[in-house]
Amino acid sequence: MNLTKSISLLFLILITSIATSQDVKFEAKVSKKKLGVNERLRIDFEMNKDGDNFVPPSFDGFTVVGGPNTSLMNSYVNGKKTYQKTYSYFLAPNKKGKLTIKQAKIEIEGEIYKTFPITVTVTNAVDRPNAPPGAADIADDNIHLIAEVSKTNPYLNEPVTVVYKLYVSREVGIDGNWREKQTPRYNDFWSQNIEIKGLNVQKTKYKGEDYRYVVLRKTVLYPQKSGKLKIEPLVLDVNVEVPSGRTDIFGRQLMNKVPKTVTAGSRTLNVKPLPEQGKPADFKGAVGDFSLSVTTSKTQLDATESLQAIVEVSGKGNMNLFELPELTTPSSLEVYEPEHKENIRTTLSGMQGRVSDTYTIVPQYRGKYPLPPISFSYFDLATETYKRITSDEIIIDVLKGPTAGSNSTTNDTVDSPKQTVTTSGSFAFIKTTSNWVTMSEEKFFKSNLFWVLLLIPFLCIPIAIILRKKQDARNADVKGMKRRKADKLAKKYLSEAKKN
Repeated sequence: MNLTKSISLLFLILITSIATSQDVKFEAKVSKKKLGVNERLRIDFEMNKDGDNFVPPSFDGFTVVGGPNTSLMNSYVNGKKTYQKTYSYFLAPNKKGKLTIKQAKIEIEGEIYKTFPITVTVTNAVDRPNAPPGAADIADDNIHLIAEVSKTNPYLNEPVTVVYKLYVSREVGIDGNWREKQTPRYNDFWSQNIEIKGLNVQKTKYKGEDYRYVVLRKTVLYPQKSGKLKIEPLVLDVNVEVPSGRTDIFGRQLMNKVPKTVTAGSRTLNVKPLPEQGKPADFKGAVGDFSLSVTTSKTQLDATESLQAIVEVSGKGNMNLFELPELTTPSSLEVYEPEHKENIRTTLSGMQGRVSDTYTIVPQYRGKYPLPPISFSYFDLATETYKRITSDEIIIDVLKGPTAGSNSTTNDTVDSPKQTVTTSGSFAFIKTTSNWVTMSEEKFFKSNLFWVLLLIPFLCIPIAIILRKKQDARNADVKGMKRRKADKLAKKYLSEAKKN
């Protein structure tokens, strides 16, 4: 009887374990069994019970371009709970042929479960798969990075604006964790990025459909040579949220994240050279619309006083990419190197503002001195012709000071800062004696003081040890401590008695 009960109990345990093991499901599913070498493959590892220590296969022959992405779904149908956990990977095949994805492993309730190997066929590159579009295909069709160029055939030094926009359809979304995989390079251009304050989502139409877009980058370019110039592309890595076709317990659409690399593509500008016909001899590369002014801080002054002459060009164009015309003055005026100043701001339409050279002029003699007119030439983009601006002549009137060519001292030179030099038997202002002071000094390193200071801490160590031992022995002498305390009290009382 006992034997029968034992057999029945073992049989019941075996049936229960088999039923329990049959309830656990762990399997691998791929989005397609046949794909082109330029396509992406999604593989999902699904389980109906939570597990630990998930070990994916090595994915030989593939490059993992995304994942693992984990999704979790709990649902109740007719009072029955359904659980599903999925690990998703996105793979790019490295070669053509039959590629096998090996087993994945996971531990569920103390048992190790493995998936079956899956073999897929990789063919030549395809334009569009015949099968229904997968998540990667949906992402390709619904997200675009566009570089909008204001002009493709500009003149040399004409401003060109490049605006990079990311277009996203209403069917998909993106998270904010994108990053620039490749930053545009502007060889043979002068470039200036325009600051973008915040990413504002705006609505628009793209190829007749409703889209949203954000402006990622704005750049103003000035081509520095003619011919075909290439603008390197902007490349982004983004995570696209694609509808999975499933809903949660509240009926909301579940989204799958698909990694995607988007590029604006390279653009080529055909830059036209400036025309040679009608080019002025004094042309120095200014392109735009400008005005010229030459002003002085004063027109009347005395000799040895200073004034400032300002040559300023203002307007819109390649403001800091050309040279200002030089100021010419009579030889009797002492002129110092000019101070260059720039007040320029860059917008989508290009640079605008003013640049100037400030000359300090000091007249040496009395008289009237003309500052000749200055001419400035530039290429006007509106009329595509050269234009020349000429300033007016300015007369500098020096009222007081010596006359040019006069060697005599007059009352006009009383205030001259020059010092009269006298000699007395030797060179003027040169000392004939000197008090020399030695500059050599004894080095501290390895000197006697150095060695003394170095040895003092080592000598203090044994002294401190001896004093410590004496203090410990003194504290250990209980009778001696009592006697010393009694002597101290006796001295105190005798001292008080003596005073009384």
